Amino acid sequence: MTLAIFLIIAVILAGIQTAVPFLVKRTVIFGITVPEKKIKDERLSSYKKKYALLVSLLSIVALAGYVVWALTIGPSEEQTVLIGTIIQFAIILFSFTLYFYFHGKTLQLKKKMKWGENEKQVQIADLSARAKDEMLPWYVFLVPMVITVGMIGYTMALYDLLPTKIPTHWGANGEADAFTPKTPISAISSLLMLFVMQAMFLAIVVSTKKSGIKLSATATNASRLRQLTLRKYTSWLLFLTTILLTGMFSFFQLRTIHPDIVDGTIVMAVPIIFLLLTLVSTIAFAIKVGRSDKRNMDEATTGIRDYDDDAHWIGGLFYVNRKDPSIFVEKRFGVGMTINFGNPIGYLIIIVPLAIILLFSFL
Repeated sequence: MTLAIFLIIAVILAGIQTAVPFLVKRTVIFGITVPEKKIKDERLSSYKKKYALLVSLLSIVALAGYVVWALTIGPSEEQTVLIGTIIQFAIILFSFTLYFYFHGKTLQLKKKMKWGENEKQVQIADLSARAKDEMLPWYVFLVPMVITVGMIGYTMALYDLLPTKIPTHWGANGEADAFTPKTPISAISSLLMLFVMQAMFLAIVVSTKKSGIKLSATATNASRLRQLTLRKYTSWLLFLTTILLTGMFSFFQLRTIHPDIVDGTIVMAVPIIFLLLTLVSTIAFAIKVGRSDKRNMDEATTGIRDYDDDAHWIGGLFYVNRKDPSIFVEKRFGVGMTINFGNPIGYLIIIVPLAIILLFSFL
């Protein structure tokens, strides 16, 4: 079972990493802004194909070796988890190594060919786009938070029923494998961490809704559709993730209070169902957003180009722009949103909750 779980995760991870260059905004190639009329350049296409081929080949070899090793050696569960984790990180590390290589190649090509140097840079604003924004309203994220508060109250009301050792970690089979002495804090620590994550997701949605909708001057219709699609399904993905986390944490909390509430089969199935639903929804999100600007092509516009903000992107991965009030912007490698590291509010939304979660985990 452990082998199957890690294999599924690794296959999906490899698939996403392989497809990333084809899912990002079409005018961004390996983190570099490319003029609309140059995005089909044969050299750029070859960079993306080479990246996809190399990542897929490494992934196939690594996963095949993982399966053969597991079936012939018969490793323990801990060894299977360790090697599976190493392979996943190896795929990510290799893909990012290739990303930086082609990032440099794309940047050199752009400078060599002087793309866009004789064209006027244009930024546009479309106030009507916000009227079409279909992000989920912030208050729906209060529902799982209310459930968590209710679970905290229920736990404290039945504190005497709790075992003397509180589970702090569960293995791949759904059974607890690490414990801590019972205290009022340890009894609800997992729920407190859940509540902090819920608050963080709520803050991300609110901040994303307030962030600017960045449109392309040379592909206005396509960029508008992509931005609205990204914002809409980001809110849905965060809400679904919050619901799934709330359900799983609440399930294990109830089982801590009532150990005989379900049998072992259900206990094992819960984390697997959570994992599969999360992975499937992430894939659907990536495909939906990634394809949103590929079929709605605008007529070519000559003499102008989009504002080139490459200078605000460190390695095409980290956005730092103190003059941009947006807290979250679209990623340049990967599908989704990333923080504007030039806006201190972003640090509060992400770093503070993570620090609180780490604090609870060490208490």
